[in-house]
Amino acid sequence: MAHLKAKETRSDDQQRKAWKFSLTRRLYEQGYERQDILNLYRFIDWILVLPEGLEREFQEDLQRFEQERQMQYITSIERMAMQEGSKQEARSLILRQLTRRVGNVPESLQTQIEALSLTQLEDLGEALLEFSRPEDLENWLQAHSPE
Repeated sequence: MAHLKAKETRSDDQQRKAWKFSLTRRLYEQGYERQDILNLYRFIDWILVLPEGLEREFQEDLQRFEQERQMQYITSIERMAMQEGSKQEARSLILRQLTRRVGNVPESLQTQIEALSLTQLEDLGEALLEFSRPEDLENWLQAHSPE
């Protein structure tokens, strides 16, 4: 099948990527052992060569697929812990970026940043690219902080 699809998609890289993913996914769904999947994937990878950018996309898609297959049911408490971890990472990154952009961030502003939701932190991450003074941060927080 890989050989046929390689010939069929010779001039359509997007279609080739889709077929490469489909064939690889089928290896998992057929219940092959890990080593068999790797051996067959090597052949598929050799036959269905993708340009660098599409190969990167393919690898990301495959990684997501593998994670979804391995993920067991996550309780709401585990989900909240994962979200809190993401929020902590975002907050830490934004505080480092703010320090580089506008200088030392006062404790009072750090407290306000800690109260932001993950979505608000993402918005702040984009907005801070326009900041040049500590006052820009203060103004943004006044306009976007929860009351």
